Amino acid sequence: MAKVAFHYSGQVKTVEAKDGETILQIALDNAIPMEHACGGNGFCTTCMCQVKKGMENLSPRNDREENMGIVEDPDRLSCQAQVRGDVEVEVVEY
Repeated sequence: MAKVAFHYSGQVKTVEAKDGETILQIALDNAIPMEHACGGNGFCTTCMCQVKKGMENLSPRNDREENMGIVEDPDRLSCQAQVRGDVEVEVVEY
């Protein structure tokens, strides 16, 4: 199992996750507040996060992310980024 550390609201919460789960789903399953206006379908940018460590442990950026203008590290759409190892992310708060 992978470990995902979420930085949000001045705190850090580390949780375990199955390989292949998205960062958004992991956050929602563990009561970590993450916006997701489009329901996690990759049609908005409200679930954007910044990867602090472990970018190599995420699925490659996909067309939905690129179409939304998320094309440079450390930014990722949490609904599209699948975990494949340990990751540390900063939740972007609006």
